[in-house]
Amino acid sequence: MTVRMRDRDLTSEAASDLSLAAFSASLRINSDWEKNYSGNSLGNVKNFSYKELRLATDSFHPSKKLGRGGFGTVYKGTLKNGIEVAVKTLSAQSKQGLREFLTEINTISNVRHPNLVALLGCCVEGSNRILVYEYAENNSLDQALLGSKSSKIKLDWVKRSAISLGTAKGLAFLHEELVPHIVHRDIKASNILLDKDFNPKIGDFGLAKLFPDDITHISTRIAGTTTKANWGGMEKFLLEWAWELYEEERLLELVDPEMEGFSEQEVIRYMKVAFFCTQAAASRRPLMSQVVDMLSRNIRLNEKELTAPGLFIDPGESSKKGPSTDSTSCQMSSVPVTITNVTPR
Repeated sequence: MTVRMRDRDLTSEAASDLSLAAFSASLRINSDWEKNYSGNSLGNVKNFSYKELRLATDSFHPSKKLGRGGFGTVYKGTLKNGIEVAVKTLSAQSKQGLREFLTEINTISNVRHPNLVALLGCCVEGSNRILVYEYAENNSLDQALLGSKSSKIKLDWVKRSAISLGTAKGLAFLHEELVPHIVHRDIKASNILLDKDFNPKIGDFGLAKLFPDDITHISTRIAGTTTKANWGGMEKFLLEWAWELYEEERLLELVDPEMEGFSEQEVIRYMKVAFFCTQAAASRRPLMSQVVDMLSRNIRLNEKELTAPGLFIDPGESSKKGPSTDSTSCQMSSVPVTITNVTPR
């Protein structure tokens, strides 16, 4: 009996020691967290408290809601210093641990470009994962084009062409200039924000890496890491229609009837660039830096290289045909087919 009592006491002491050790380790972890991540900033990222963001958004009031996407809901917020921000509450559980999550957020915050939405800070209290971005006064491109009458903005051709070019510049920076490269994987009109001067700013870049593949609108099968986007569904149907109009030389029928004062030649050229960007085989699509050149410089497009866009042909067919031998066009780097020619004017 005495031996049993002694064994029980030893077992109790061991359990107590383990509990104390676990509690001590927890204190050290919390201390490390306070030291490394709490307070003013994590690198360039300000660490906001949940209370601060709740006050900024009137407790995330529905009237402050700007939109909702695959990664979460966005609210308009006003900080104590009067600065307006966009507060995104992440709805999906990150597939990374807290430390890895914060490391990625810090990396994203260091990415700066005139056509990218700047990440200003984050909140990681408890289960909350909230990102704080610069605020875009004119909301998103989809709201400007397709929103209700109260939210729609009349965009003339000058603004629309500038938005197209600015978006291409932002993607070119992410895909080709930034090291390491970031492939957006969820580019769409709702992720293109417009500031007070209607300059386009791409949002949600870098977030795809933080969450499961099924969070974005692109399937796991085709998402990959290519900088030449894959797509499908409704876009294919619309492109079939657009291609038919192209073949019948009726492209201007696609122009928004509300848009006035545009150059027909320039509008048609932008549409043709879109056809190059949606060629079935990725090898036949231009890089975004080439798209920037195609949209902003005096370049004659080599339409002999255009084939029906989308998923109409076997991606391997273009490689069987071999490069063009058209002597009037110049080879573009990284694209095995010749699609443009610089024409001085």
